[in-house]
Amino acid sequence: MDLKLQGKNAIITGGSRGVGRAIALGLAAEGVNIAVTARALTPNIQAVIEEAKAMGVKAYAIAANLENPAETIDMMQEAQKLLGDLDILINNAGIWLTGWIQDIPLEDWELTMNVNLTAPFQTSQFFAKANLEKGRPGKIINVNSQAAFNGSTTGHAHYAASKAGMVALTISMARELSSRGITVNGIALGVVDTDLIRENIKANPGYYESRIPIGRVAQPEDVANIVVFLASEPAAYLTGTTLDATGGMLMR
Repeated sequence: MDLKLQGKNAIITGGSRGVGRAIALGLAAEGVNIAVTARALTPNIQAVIEEAKAMGVKAYAIAANLENPAETIDMMQEAQKLLGDLDILINNAGIWLTGWIQDIPLEDWELTMNVNLTAPFQTSQFFAKANLEKGRPGKIINVNSQAAFNGSTTGHAHYAASKAGMVALTISMARELSSRGITVNGIALGVVDTDLIRENIKANPGYYESRIPIGRVAQPEDVANIVVFLASEPAAYLTGTTLDATGGMLMR
């Protein structure tokens, strides 16, 4: 299948490791020029850029603290300056703070909302405005979580609430933008083998697999394959949906 992605330009937030890294490299493998963002220009993000360049695409790293609204806009402006018109926006960056509802400090709540919901709103707003002004199509893809639908039972109510907000934002943006050529979709993740949870997986062998009907924990590449499809032309008739990519944990 020809995904018709060759020569497109994409920005991927939180792309230095894990799912974001896999998405960035998955898009680069299809000929997409990429701008990858992270909180700092670490060796991890530089390695992503070098690997992408080896595939023959343009690739840039941008440092941005998404807690800061001004830095979020600066990041989008820098990506546009480096790549030109943006065709694809992947809102992947997020934080996963822990705290029972009676103990969550207001600062942790606000930080979670700023990074997980306000920043994707800002990046999407910038992307939509820039493309609408030029009459250009585009694709926004929001990386979400099964917690958006199931809530949290492990001390992450603020995370779950931010992700539920992202589902509603995805639908609302799709209703407003789809008729003008910009589709908006999401992907709900379950348990993914990244450094955020890898030690928990090792410490509880078989526990996570027992909760997943497919019987295995997802690899970042499993997620990237779906996101690359959502960014492609064959997925052009999808909008306003958040796909279940949990291995069957969600089944919605």
